Amino acid sequence: MLYSSYIPSPPVSDFVDCFWLCADKPLHTRERILPSGTFELVINLDADEVRVVDLGRPGGFNRFSGAVVSGTYAGPFVIDPSQHELMMGVHFKPGGAFPLFGAVVGELANTHIALDNLWGRSAGVIRERLCAAHTNAERFLLMENILSSRLLTSPRHHAAVSMALDLLVRSGTQASVQNVARQIGLSQRRFIQVFTEQVGLTPKLFSRILRFQQARRLAGQNSRPDWADLALSCGYFDQSHLIRDFGQFSGMSPAHYLRRQSDRVMHNHVPIGE
Repeated sequence: MLYSSYIPSPPVSDFVDCFWLCADKPLHTRERILPSGTFELVINLDADEVRVVDLGRPGGFNRFSGAVVSGTYAGPFVIDPSQHELMMGVHFKPGGAFPLFGAVVGELANTHIALDNLWGRSAGVIRERLCAAHTNAERFLLMENILSSRLLTSPRHHAAVSMALDLLVRSGTQASVQNVARQIGLSQRRFIQVFTEQVGLTPKLFSRILRFQQARRLAGQNSRPDWADLALSCGYFDQSHLIRDFGQFSGMSPAHYLRRQSDRVMHNHVPIGE
């Protein structure tokens, strides 16, 4: 896989983890993307279409124009990797999409939406400019400038959400929703409401996904992990608790995930067909 990435400068880096670009047409026919608690903006620079597998229709796809936003997912979804001839993306930090997309963030959980539904005709112009650029460096700089200009008039996070994200990410699996709400000075009900509106997931579900991702990363570092020890180190009650969460968030058992992981795909992607 031909892959490159770029970390933008402030203020964009406050909200965006990285930009990425891949040029690849893998042999496998399907690719599962695991939930990360974040948004993604994906732009197909080869064809004006992005396809996401419709699991309710065998062989069917949900088709979008060439720029699409993926909301925060509570489970995996499946894509057709044959469209990765030339694909660019923006990987947001947790909660980082809100300053660029506003209140709609809370409505986009477990769904995709075409960028032109959010940004109007300018979405098509942005894609055309990215397609016309000659190098990856030009595309990354162009995207950085586009996002920077939109931040000038964008809404701001509720201060409590920024504090909560910092606490949840830094504490890993140790912070309870009740304790975080107390530390930021909100009632538990109000905290859940504003967090969900601006992140796209409840704080409890967001924390569970963080824990799953921690377990996934640690498991990937060892070809024969001790699942019971790994479960306890990540804050699970026991190994069966880890297995249940792995099933919900990846659609497979931990052992099956290890057999399927590959360096031929992007981070957080799993090939599921040949």
